[in-house]
Amino acid sequence: MADASADLLPIGGAALASDPRVLAAAHAIGARTGVDYTNDAAVSGLLAERRKAAHDAQHRPLAWLSGLMMVAAVVWGVVALDVPALDRRTALAAVPVLLVAIAMYTRVHKGWKRELLHPALAGYRELLGVALAHGLPLAHVPPWLEGRPAYDSTSTDQAGNRKGATPIPSYPKADTPAAPASAAPVPVAVPPKPAAVAEYERIADAGGWHDEAGCLLIIAGAVGAGWAWSETEPIGYGALALIPLAIIVWLAGRNQGSEKARLRAEATEYVKAIAAAQAAGAQVPELSPQLKKLLHGTYAP
Repeated sequence: MADASADLLPIGGAALASDPRVLAAAHAIGARTGVDYTNDAAVSGLLAERRKAAHDAQHRPLAWLSGLMMVAAVVWGVVALDVPALDRRTALAAVPVLLVAIAMYTRVHKGWKRELLHPALAGYRELLGVALAHGLPLAHVPPWLEGRPAYDSTSTDQAGNRKGATPIPSYPKADTPAAPASAAPVPVAVPPKPAAVAEYERIADAGGWHDEAGCLLIIAGAVGAGWAWSETEPIGYGALALIPLAIIVWLAGRNQGSEKARLRAEATEYVKAIAAAQAAGAQVPELSPQLKKLLHGTYAP
């Protein structure tokens, strides 16, 4: 889904231009940052460039070194305290190493956040906040753009508050609808959602427990049979019935996985079609949480 994620913007230039107030904000912010936010190609290039810069800042060698030093300091301290032959002052020697590691990590974190606060990227988040305030939906918000973990595909917490190191700003909702744009282009149709995609959204978060359950059933059957043999209690051999049950559970999990894979392929094509429609000038709706996770790579293929 990496290609679709790069192609599908949070909002397209045509959607920004559909509201004169948002378009005016795009021009004003663009004049300040030097980026034409209504140009989808320019925005795609900006996001790709800044994402790489943020990733490189977060995964620089200093980050790995600080992590190794933290682990070494903790292990050093624990071992020194657990070995009677070592003086307790030996454990205190790990404190300076830990402090240096924390200082190095802090420097890495500041460098990562500095990349996310790049003026052009901050201006884009500002524009996204303006678009939301005027009722324009965002198809998705890449987690990295808001400084959120990659596995976090939502843009709000349970209380509805923005989260992340660099969240999209919130503005008061516009009270009045947009004035009709003069010479507005004919809107491009958004592809309808196929039934297979709706089914994928329904089952995407289901399952995932079959392997663990099957293993537990196998272990329970083996333990029961072992107890029956050691204690000469024939009734314990009834636990062997759990083994075929484990096989049934595994087969059910395999069938569910195959069905998910088929539906995932349909969902992937649908997201690509949405990206193509956006590039053609369509105002695309917000994706469902399941499609956002698929788009951002949270669901493994």
